[in-house]
Amino acid sequence: MPAIRGPQSKSKARRHAAVRGLDLVHADLHSKKHLEQHLSSKAFEELPGGGLWYCVECATHYESEPNFVKHQKGKPHKRRVRQLKEEPYTQKEAEAATGLTTDNGRKKADEEMAIDVDVVEEDEVK
Repeated sequence: MPAIRGPQSKSKARRHAAVRGLDLVHADLHSKKHLEQHLSSKAFEELPGGGLWYCVECATHYESEPNFVKHQKGKPHKRRVRQLKEEPYTQKEAEAATGLTTDNGRKKADEEMAIDVDVVEEDEVK
């Protein structure tokens, strides 16, 4: 029987499956509350293996312990761990990189006013 081709193909569905982003996984690793909230969003009966074997770094569930151990020794898992060692970018850094800043000119005026207030206070003390 020939392989199924087209939109019904499982290989295409797996290849384009939604992957939890690095920033979300990074938050999972640093906050148990964040991870528990993600895991509690799905019923354990619906998860492979009852949700017992979960790879936090790759955000995937496995059906059995041998599959989970094999995954941890594999190249995709190690690649993902290496990517997670870097700190994710923040929105502020991304805007600064594109040249978008929130400078509306108030900071300089506020600094000048603070200097003027200090000068006035020094004059009053004398």
